[in-house]
Amino acid sequence: MSGGSKRAASSRPPAGGNPLRTAQDRRLPRIAGPSGLVIFGVTGDLSRKKLMPAVYDLANRGLLPPGFSLVGFARRDWEHEDFAEVVRKSVSRYSRTPFREEVWRQLAEGMRFVPGVFGDDDAFATLRETIERLDKERGTGGNFAFYLSVPPKYFPEVVRQLRGSGLSEAPHGSWRRAVIEKPFGHDLASAQELNSVVHEVFAPHEVFRIDHYLGKETVQNILALRFANTMFEPIWNRSYVDHVQITMAEDIGIGGRAGYYDGIGSARDVIQNHLLQLLALTAMEEPSSFEADALVTEKLKVLEAVRLPRDLARHTVRGQYTGGWQGGEKVLGYLEEEGIDADSTTDTYAALKLEIDNRRWAGVPFYLRTGKRLGRRVTEIAVVFQQAPYSPFDTTDTQELGHNALVIRVQPDEGVTVRFGSKVPGTQMEIRDVTMDFAYGESFTESSPEAYERLLLDVLLGDANLFPRHQEVERSWEILDPIEEYWARHGRPEPYASGTWGPEAADEMLARDGRSWRRP
Repeated sequence: MSGGSKRAASSRPPAGGNPLRTAQDRRLPRIAGPSGLVIFGVTGDLSRKKLMPAVYDLANRGLLPPGFSLVGFARRDWEHEDFAEVVRKSVSRYSRTPFREEVWRQLAEGMRFVPGVFGDDDAFATLRETIERLDKERGTGGNFAFYLSVPPKYFPEVVRQLRGSGLSEAPHGSWRRAVIEKPFGHDLASAQELNSVVHEVFAPHEVFRIDHYLGKETVQNILALRFANTMFEPIWNRSYVDHVQITMAEDIGIGGRAGYYDGIGSARDVIQNHLLQLLALTAMEEPSSFEADALVTEKLKVLEAVRLPRDLARHTVRGQYTGGWQGGEKVLGYLEEEGIDADSTTDTYAALKLEIDNRRWAGVPFYLRTGKRLGRRVTEIAVVFQQAPYSPFDTTDTQELGHNALVIRVQPDEGVTVRFGSKVPGTQMEIRDVTMDFAYGESFTESSPEAYERLLLDVLLGDANLFPRHQEVERSWEILDPIEEYWARHGRPEPYASGTWGPEAADEMLARDGRSWRRP
């Protein structure tokens, strides 16, 4: 066979596929096949502000099938039309793409609502009848994803009801999937128990654990940055990297989340899932492919190699915000927030030092920090490089020169910044830090989709690349649990004023290592 024939053969579509489409044509987007989505807890904030708008945006971009169906389940006395009106209001207010009446009408035709509570067998029987009717009317092919946008305490009851009503069993040639919103437990034991209950009903490959951070373009760009470019790989190791800082800072307090947040805290809420996932993506070896199994294998290797510091008192910090000024207004301290116990020891700030015991990263500290009521809202990964081993310049020439750094900005200004030294114009030799900046908003004409758009589409396509597996979840709890247990036995969180960058102890933690936190 000639070379041309081989190329032609390799570009043929699979049997039964679109004969006009080839794998090499990147212009055509991935479009979900016949399917539907059931949202439990459809009246909650997550559903109204994120899920419903994401469904509409996907439809508006032509990424959902014509017969796509959306079913809401909640304790409301609504008709189907009432539910459609609620979705319309959410879409009008929160969707990313412009509202188009023709797209809305087609989407609304597939909307249904089932009233009920999770313990009501009859409500789940009605849900099954509704799905079977949609199969016939809309051609969903028996393919449905069940999104549990509910508190974790209800997960076991909902998945068991899905099994009891036969909804978890897919008809021949179809699929059923469970989508679980974090938190995945509050420690290792509860995570293992939750995974056990969910896997009684759904096979591991049918369970999609949502970590919305992994749906962000910039997080996915970590893989492109590292493995599609040759300029970074030679220096992405202990020979050149001094340390890595991973920061997720919020400038807001707990808002109306007192019931959820108190007793959980920032470390459980953010470090266990978001930041440890970012650490794994930053430190992992190149996978053999970008299939889900290959990615999980490399991320797990990193998480298994993570080691806690021996002295948790010196290398972990927890804090709690106090009242102060932020954004030009007076704000309450955590203990003054509505619904918070005046003696609460819940952390609103957490910082810790981790090391990775492998050949690439041995001796390179990874500093993780997160907090509420900090200086500004930002999430970033800063890879800080070692200083040159020898400098021919006088000390006065380089007194304003810091460490080279590569900073990946996850939010809000998605992009990458490279910091390096350059000569200041003039007659004398003076070297100062400068930056080169890449911003998504300026480099591409298409705006980044919302994280939930990408993740919901991946659920419908069965693409598990961006979803943590249960092994990753459990290993992350194994890392965090000893820290939480130590904190529970020793003192209280250190106070820090709202609008600052956290407690002084966090600055002291890095100062002992001869380093300092970046000010984003």
